[in-house]
Amino acid sequence: MIAYTTIGTADIEKAKAFYLALLQDMGVTIFIDTGRLAALGAPAGGPMLAVCTPYNGEAPSPGNGNMVAITPGSRELVDKLHAKALKLGGTDEGSPGQRMDGFYGGYFRDLDGNKICFCHFG
Repeated sequence: MIAYTTIGTADIEKAKAFYLALLQDMGVTIFIDTGRLAALGAPAGGPMLAVCTPYNGEAPSPGNGNMVAITPGSRELVDKLHAKALKLGGTDEGSPGQRMDGFYGGYFRDLDGNKICFCHFG
């Protein structure tokens, strides 16, 4: 149902490098790069994550209550990618763990303060 999610960045090159390094284990590459927007996705298709500098030229700001959730495919990858996000400069928003029956997740904020969750269902 979701085609892509876009999050703002103050530095498009830093954001692209952060997400390419972070999501390389999922086979993610840049599918679209317009200079101010880059859409990243896996070769098998599906939803994409886009990073962009705001169209209006103003500073990006993470929304209160907004979050992007990414399913890498296993609890082990949730753990690995959460740790990698912190190593790449992200900040911890909740270590990986069982949150409720059937949901395992780890939360962090990226270099621009956007909240991201790596999660596994089942």
